[in-house]
Amino acid sequence: MSFVDTSYTAAESEAMDAALTAALAGPRGANPLVGAVILSPDGEQLATGYHRGAGTAHAEADAISEARKKGIDIVGTTMVVTLEPCNHVGRTGPCAQAIIAAGIAKVIYAVDDPHDPAAGGARTLSAAGVEVISGLEGEKALDLNRDWFDAVAAKRPFVTLHIAQTLDSRIAAVDGTSQWISCPESLADNHGLRGLIDAILVGTGTVLVDDPRLTARTPDGELSAHQPIRAVMGLRDVPQDAAVRGNDGRFVHLPTRDPAEALGMLFEKGVRHLMVEGGSSILSTFLAADLVDELIVYLAPTLLGSGTPALNDLGITTLADAQHWSWDEAGGGAVRILGNDLRLHLRSPRGAASIIKNSIPGSEAAEYVTGGH
Repeated sequence: MSFVDTSYTAAESEAMDAALTAALAGPRGANPLVGAVILSPDGEQLATGYHRGAGTAHAEADAISEARKKGIDIVGTTMVVTLEPCNHVGRTGPCAQAIIAAGIAKVIYAVDDPHDPAAGGARTLSAAGVEVISGLEGEKALDLNRDWFDAVAAKRPFVTLHIAQTLDSRIAAVDGTSQWISCPESLADNHGLRGLIDAILVGTGTVLVDDPRLTARTPDGELSAHQPIRAVMGLRDVPQDAAVRGNDGRFVHLPTRDPAEALGMLFEKGVRHLMVEGGSSILSTFLAADLVDELIVYLAPTLLGSGTPALNDLGITTLADAQHWSWDEAGGGAVRILGNDLRLHLRSPRGAASIIKNSIPGSEAAEYVTGGH
């Protein structure tokens, strides 16, 4: 069933632009970026919401909550949202039911939800008497989350790759020392990310050389409430006394050198957002395989002149084949100063053309199995 209309008011178009902008405030990862705006019958923007990450209120519920905090009556209003309202109970309740309960009369959304358990919100709304229209700014909404759509379609985790390096792209000195290239503020930021992801992955080489714990820790060194699965990829055995094993049952060894196979193994374990860290080999393997959705680089104002490079050969022999990443304003901005370091945030160079073609509302090719917001 398709809910498509091309007749939108100027106020509705402006509200969708505002929702797309609001969505960028959220973090990328296992869930898509989503924004929502509630419009009065005369086109006034009454409240705005966005999704702040897994386990938090969805954009629709956030906008409804914001309106209620302001004491605004939203019965009979219009909600404009960047993604089809969800229809399932996950960590939060279904947005479709929240919209119905709030008395909202009309919903305009940009693009269908590809997550099978979450999809169908439009049908539920329509069956309850809510007017439903889709397609407004659909291409912009798809581009906003094109990497997430890629991961959903491939049934793999969304992949964030993290590099902490010097100005001359070194991750360790000649003698192997690497602690700490990043400043304390960058380390704290990285541990904050670890507290949000489902799993963190390094290669066996990193384990044998650095013996990392791969835990998420607070600035004072205490363990964070949420701990990611600690994954080690490689054919070599992980020593029984390796710190990464821990004692909480959240360690997994992935006996493969194939990054796609490793992602498949983690997906089967319920991992939907993976952060790849470690040495040059593992970083380069994922980049060369085009399996990185998000790149976060902590750039220290330090020069070594020699030592371990951040990346190995990616198989690129001419400038025409170079990977051209895009600056990403989501989740705090493309470039931030953290202490003495720069934090660079980039999106993958993959294009969105095939996603747009296969994901427009009503497309028979829009068949996805996992993800959801």
